[in-house]
Order: sequence, then C-alpha cells, then structure tokens
Amino acid sequence: MNALKKFLGIIWMALSPAIVGFMFWQAADKIGKATEATKSNVTLQWVIILTIFLPICIGLFIFGYYAIKGYYDHLPESSAELE
Repeated sequence: MNALKKFLGIIWMALSPAIVGFMFWQAADKIGKATEATKSNVTLQWVIILTIFLPICIGLFIFGYYAIKGYYDHLPESSAELE
C-alpha cells in the first residue's frame, strides 16, 4: 500500500503542473478567440477560474510531495496515537 501511495504521489506531482499549463493554454486560446465585445467578460471569467484552481493545484503538488516523502506511510488508527 505504501508503494501505491508513493506512486500516486508521483502522479499527483506530475499532474499538477500539467493542469496549470493546460488551464493557461485554454485561457489564452479562449481570450484570443473572443470578440472585442466579449473579450473583457471572457478575461474576467478566466481570471476567476485561474484564481480558484491555482491554489488547488499547488495543494495537489504538496500532497504528492508528502506522499513521496512517506508522511502518509503510517496513519493513526485512534486518537491515542496522535499524542
């Protein structure tokens, strides 16, 4: 199970920058194709989307890093193990 956690950590760490790059690529594409009348609305929409999803992708990367480093190898089974 720990090997699976480390493997998925690698996947999450690779997926995070790929998602960010894809979002920026889509934003540039959609803003570039927008007409002059709708360009400000499309730009605002993508700024909101990127503002919401960039911290999520950063968290995904950090989660993958912790999985690789083994922070999730032993999870507590009771509250007594937390102390």
